[in-house]
Amino acid sequence: MSEHKVMNRWLVVVGGILIQLCLGAIYAWKAFAGKLEGAGFSKTETQVIFSAGLLTFAVVMALLAGRWQKKVGPRMVAMVGGIVLGIGYIFAGLSGTSFWGILFGVGLLGGAGIGLAYVCPIAALVKWFPDKKGLITGLAVAGFGFGALIWIKLTTGFDFGPIDLTFGWKGLYGMGMTFSQVFMLYGVLFAVIVILGSLVMVNPPDGWQPAGWQPPTGSQAASSGSVNLTEKEMVRTSQFWILFLTFTAGGMAGLMVIGIIGLFGVEALMAGGIDKVRADLIAGTAMGLFYALLNGIGRIAWGAISDKTGRKNAIILMSAAQGIMMIVFYFIGGSEIGLYIGAAIIGFNFGGNFALFPGATADYFGNKNVGTNYPWVFMAYGVGGVVGPILGGIMGDHQLWMWAFIPCGVACLLAAVLSMGLKPIQPAGMAVEAPVPAPSLTQQARRDQE
Repeated sequence: MSEHKVMNRWLVVVGGILIQLCLGAIYAWKAFAGKLEGAGFSKTETQVIFSAGLLTFAVVMALLAGRWQKKVGPRMVAMVGGIVLGIGYIFAGLSGTSFWGILFGVGLLGGAGIGLAYVCPIAALVKWFPDKKGLITGLAVAGFGFGALIWIKLTTGFDFGPIDLTFGWKGLYGMGMTFSQVFMLYGVLFAVIVILGSLVMVNPPDGWQPAGWQPPTGSQAASSGSVNLTEKEMVRTSQFWILFLTFTAGGMAGLMVIGIIGLFGVEALMAGGIDKVRADLIAGTAMGLFYALLNGIGRIAWGAISDKTGRKNAIILMSAAQGIMMIVFYFIGGSEIGLYIGAAIIGFNFGGNFALFPGATADYFGNKNVGTNYPWVFMAYGVGGVVGPILGGIMGDHQLWMWAFIPCGVACLLAAVLSMGLKPIQPAGMAVEAPVPAPSLTQQARRDQE
């Protein structure tokens, strides 16, 4: 089936980016953690809410979203996810300063909404773009990282220190809005935008492939998405567990920094003699600009890199670089430049996870079942999302920040070593997609006559 007979596949990319921009709200937790702490929440409590959202996100995606979108298509599941996400944030806003209300609204309902919608663009785009899985997956999920930048800076204004893009506007908080009111406003926006993006979230027709592209054959097929494993077959492979553990380490590191960068950054800067107001601005810029912006860029860049070098080599390099930076970050985070550099590099590497692991799941276990297989790989993100932020919160409450960063750094370095053992699945005994040969001119002429 030729490409011109179906919808423009780039519309699916646009829809996916719109959806992911809203789902990135979970990374905007810094915009609320400080306000909640000022309302009497402990650091650990703020991170429990964040971790609950991350875990619910992963569990719902694995147990429900992957299989549901395979049955009804990505449009319906993404739409429901946007509605649930919106309701969750509105509920949190109506809960005032209730820990349990915000935990339920943002942590459980919000996390569930993200879990429902997140896999839909990935599952669809891998099918629309088998010729450039890494780049396109990275481009779509870049919205997740850029979304954090937008939602954080909307609360404080787009003031990046020497550059103020809003010319003195101090954001929603500066207008006098409370965090409860911001929760409710965001809930409405998330629901509307995700629904709009979901309208073009459809799969290509069966048998469709990009014009001029042919599926790989022979030995290349085993590492290019042509060996299609079911979920049960996948979890029995060493490749699955290597990817799972590596993603866990990367998730633990990146999510811990997202959860505590505002808390750690302000304390470290103030210990270096910077006043509280200036420290707040620097920490907000480190997260809202350097981490979030580079997180989005990293998804695109690492995806493109992996298309050239192979997913395995990219995962090894990314994990090793992240491990080194996590250890270094503790020692340089007390200076403005150090905080910016550390946030940028950690954000860039963390973003790469979300381009590399969907691509690797498709490569090793098949393009056909990536919508049901990737949620199980993504459960690693949920594990990392529980361990990392709560570790950071506990160490922060006890003023032992070093023992939050170093264990995460060591875990990433070990993951890089573990990833060296990745190798293609041998197709023997497994279902292999054989490319359908194009009909000969004689065959085509006979069909036309018929």
